[in-house]
Amino acid sequence: MTRDEALHLHVVPELDDAPLLLAFDGWNDGGESATIAVEYIERAIRCVPLAEIDCEEFFDFTVRRPTVSIDEADRRIIDWPVAKFGYGAIDQNREIVIGVAVEPHMRWRRYCDLVAELVQKLRIRRVVMLGAFLADVLYSLPVVVSGFATRDELLELQGVKRSRYEGPTGIVGVLTERLHADGVEVISLWAGLPHYISSSPNPRGALALVQKATEYLDIKIDDTALKNDVAEFESRISELVASDPELEEYVRQLKRREFAQ
Repeated sequence: MTRDEALHLHVVPELDDAPLLLAFDGWNDGGESATIAVEYIERAIRCVPLAEIDCEEFFDFTVRRPTVSIDEADRRIIDWPVAKFGYGAIDQNREIVIGVAVEPHMRWRRYCDLVAELVQKLRIRRVVMLGAFLADVLYSLPVVVSGFATRDELLELQGVKRSRYEGPTGIVGVLTERLHADGVEVISLWAGLPHYISSSPNPRGALALVQKATEYLDIKIDDTALKNDVAEFESRISELVASDPELEEYVRQLKRREFAQ
C-alpha cells in the first residue's frame, strides 16, 4: 500500500490556520476520557468528514478485532478500525480539524509520517493531543490535568503542571516529537484518574480535558450534558466506595497521604 492509498482525504478545504485536536483510544486513554472529550467537542462543533488513515498495515487484528453488525437490509457489515478526521467551524472566522483514532500496534514511524503529511496538506501549525492515565489520586478531588508541550510557556498559560514522566510512551509522545521536528507547535494535556476505580467510561476526566482544551483553543461549547454525566458518575462511585470496606480504607489512606504533603 502506498502512502497516498493509506491516507485518504475526502475533501481538501482551504483552512486558515486551523488547529488539530486529536486523541487515541487505547494505552493513552485511561477511562476513555480523552476520546470521549474529543468526540464531545466534535459533536458540539458538528464536524463533517475530512480524511481517514487506513489501518490495514498498522494493526494486529487479533489484538484489535474488526466488528460485525447487521444493517437495515439484513446485510452483515464489517467495521474496520480507522483513524477518522473531521472539520468544522469554531465561529464565523475560525475552523478546527478533529481526529479520533486507535493507537496503532506497529509501524509507528510510518503512521506518524501519514499524520504529519495530513498536517502539512492542511497547513496546520498547532496541534492539541489529549490523553488520560491511571494513578494514585483521590476520586473525590478535582481532576488534575498535567502535560507537556513543545514550548513550556504553553502549559504555564493554561495553569497546567509540566509532566516529568519517564518510561514507556504511547503514540501521543512519539507523534509529538515527529510534529515538533516539522516545526509544528504541540501541547499534550493529560487527565490523572484514580486507578482503583475501574468504571469506564470516566466522564470526570473527559470534562476536565474538555474544559482545558476549549480554554486553550478559545472555543465556546455547552458542556452541560457532560456535567450531568459527571454528577451521576460521582454519585455511583461514592456509593461504590462506601459499600466496599477495603476500598474505603484504601481511599482513607490516600487522603492521609494527600493531606500530609
